[in-house]
Amino acid sequence: MTGKAVVPFIHQGGQNYRVTLLEQVFDITNEAELTDMKKRVRSRGYYPYMTNPDEITELEKDPERVSKIFLQEVLKVVQEWMEIADRKLAGTGMKVYCCPGNDDMDEVDEILMESRSVVLAEGKVTDLPSGHEMIASGWSNKTPWDTHREEDENQLKIRYEAMTSQLKNPRSSIFNIHVPPYKSNLDEAPELDENLRPKMAGQALKAVGSTALREAIEKVQPLLGLHGHIHEGRGVSHIGKTLCINPGSMYEQGTLLGALINLGKDKVEDYVLTTG
Repeated sequence: MTGKAVVPFIHQGGQNYRVTLLEQVFDITNEAELTDMKKRVRSRGYYPYMTNPDEITELEKDPERVSKIFLQEVLKVVQEWMEIADRKLAGTGMKVYCCPGNDDMDEVDEILMESRSVVLAEGKVTDLPSGHEMIASGWSNKTPWDTHREEDENQLKIRYEAMTSQLKNPRSSIFNIHVPPYKSNLDEAPELDENLRPKMAGQALKAVGSTALREAIEKVQPLLGLHGHIHEGRGVSHIGKTLCINPGSMYEQGTLLGALINLGKDKVEDYVLTTG
């Protein structure tokens, strides 16, 4: 749920700033251009950071401070999101159920727990107003990038069993699990070489989903699986009687992908993948 980078807006004096975005340099000369560039940066999931040449020189020598600034900007935006959710959902009775994903820092959880409208669902069995039970986790299997919330398949198996063992009606439950199940066609990502670069210009794909999750779905056969993690994995798949959905992600292109699902008591009535 958090972004991947801070983009420095380097003050050049007066209303002038210099910004480098995706290796392209932009010279900002007025307030309107500044506002537009901030919006452009945020639409890609990045964080604008107002700074000056002297601070940039210092930061180049201090990677620890860079990490602190990144965390500061991440948490500031998450806090803003929680305030928006609390304001818009006040009095509606509606809740947002959320699990930070494998790229998200632990500090994000503390902000979510303070929200009146957003429920931190990680590791819990949640009874939804629809009558369905939902298990949820943002943890993934191991990745090449050593992210904040990843672990091996044996640990994931223990994590899932701790939740599924509490289900009263497993067949009508929802698995809200960030990582998709292995070999579900929702988990195909570009195969990487030893330098973490895509092989064959990204045309060589590899199944990278969780075997522990697939095993859990095959055993429990929940009504619905909701997944993410693999941005290229947009689509739907069936594992036995379970419908699994990955809406995919195009946040770096400024596009929000999602899924709208109409649940009956014991079946998925209909669904649609959305783009906005």
